[in-house]
Amino acid sequence: MPRLILFNKPHGVLSQFSDEGSGRPTLADYIDIPGIYPAGRLDRDSEGLLLLTDNGKHQARIADPRYKKPKTYLVQVEGLPDDAALAALQNGITLKDGPTLPAQARRIPPPDIWARVPPIRYRKSVPDSWIELTITEGRNRQVRRMTAHIGHPTLRLVRWRIGEWSLDGLDLGGWRDA
Repeated sequence: MPRLILFNKPHGVLSQFSDEGSGRPTLADYIDIPGIYPAGRLDRDSEGLLLLTDNGKHQARIADPRYKKPKTYLVQVEGLPDDAALAALQNGITLKDGPTLPAQARRIPPPDIWARVPPIRYRKSVPDSWIELTITEGRNRQVRRMTAHIGHPTLRLVRWRIGEWSLDGLDLGGWRDA
């Protein structure tokens, strides 16, 4: 039975176990389990659920877009997306690398989650809001590019769920076996 670890990755942590000489935090600063590897990636400036496994086939099945595991993100965006902006996400939009698949998108109240370190930059003249966005692809910085495309740049990005696995009950920087 493959081992599967759920990790709540803090902002600024690299989705790898080493980064020789850079001084940047990596997974090794949080998880001391030999022989496990990330199943997919999460950008350094993103937070939230990262899955790790000790089995290459399991890793590929989780990370490969062909298997279309839905990924749900809590996204703090600049501005207040209207129904038309959300409909664009729901119908799929065309990015520089081609059209996206339709997504699930809805406005949500600010989630009750940990404070980000460092905090996002607040601007008195520009409101912000939160959306929940579920996609089945995994292109490079896709969520950020999608929200920018509809005129609402991402300020904070938290991956909350991948398939049946979620961050429910998992503290920032914490991990547990699935």
